[in-house]
Amino acid sequence: MHSAVDHQFMGEALAEAQKALYLANPNPRVGCIIVKEDQIIGRGFTQRVGGPHAEVQALADARSQGNSVERSTIYITLEPCSHTGRTPPCVDALIAAQPAKVIVAMTDPNPLVSGKGLEKLKAAGIEVDCGLLEFEARALNRGFISRMTRQLPWVRMKIAASLDGKTALPNGRSQWITGSLARADGHHWRAQACAIVTGVGTVKEDDPSLNVRSVETQRQPWRIIIDSKLETPLTARILNKPDSESQSRVIIVCANLANQIVQEKAKAFNERGIEVMAMANEFGKVDLPKLFVYLAKEREMNEIHVEAGFKLNGSMLKEDCVDELLLYYAPFFMGEGIGMANTSVLTSLDAHKDWKIIDQKLFESDLRLRLIKN
Repeated sequence: MHSAVDHQFMGEALAEAQKALYLANPNPRVGCIIVKEDQIIGRGFTQRVGGPHAEVQALADARSQGNSVERSTIYITLEPCSHTGRTPPCVDALIAAQPAKVIVAMTDPNPLVSGKGLEKLKAAGIEVDCGLLEFEARALNRGFISRMTRQLPWVRMKIAASLDGKTALPNGRSQWITGSLARADGHHWRAQACAIVTGVGTVKEDDPSLNVRSVETQRQPWRIIIDSKLETPLTARILNKPDSESQSRVIIVCANLANQIVQEKAKAFNERGIEVMAMANEFGKVDLPKLFVYLAKEREMNEIHVEAGFKLNGSMLKEDCVDELLLYYAPFFMGEGIGMANTSVLTSLDAHKDWKIIDQKLFESDLRLRLIKN
């Protein structure tokens, strides 16, 4: 059994992990607290990729204040890594510090670690405990867990709609259905993602930037355009690089690059530093399931944030590509307009797929629901 004090300190570690929410991708968001004589002597959270992990940050913080970590208790939201990746193994740094005990919220789903870090700590004579506030720790890293266990990113689809489920007027205009606070919350979810996915229809209709503006972040997500026929205008705002952000990129995914006209368009995009790739299904459209496997395995993407229109939303739902829905409802009826998604027609009510509400929140008069597949 864990004590109330243990819960308190692991809560502090989770609060540290929250600080890595916009920062850590593709690494997991991890927080670490070092405690001695019931006082916190060191704190840390995962830095931007290639930088120190939470444990190394916390050890450095403790030492910078003249604190010895020997015989301390260390609380970590994820099992410390035991392999060399972009940084050395954190477990070695912990063993060298000689704590008395390490309490971990959850084991690492990465098969390169997956219990090996805990075993190495035990072999060094350090007491190890695992499982404290595991549910909360897992919720922080849905995308990383998904990539490691399913070889797929966690795909979150955001939709803003009226009470009768309309996302735009019949002429396509959709700005703005919800208020400023709800829109700022949408940017909070954008900032967490490795990439924002949209369709060419949305690019042509709304000309969005699809970058993060309403919250502070050191890292802008990549932007991915699903564009079967390569119709994205070269003047589209989404193609512009965010200010002072060298690592944010744009990828346009088309169905094929077989004909000369498409090849010439692709060359024009490439000359602007925009990547064009082809990935077709049997119907001559972009193969969405294959794309998400590729983004997880080849591009190390944990979370994908989708902001698209009626057609692409429908295709992604029909092809079972969506893990979570982020729905914002504004308190009015639109009447005629464009719906949320071009989904399959039910032949009976028993044929529907259930979604489970996991969170609900008001932003002034707008209601946000989060749902996952039941």
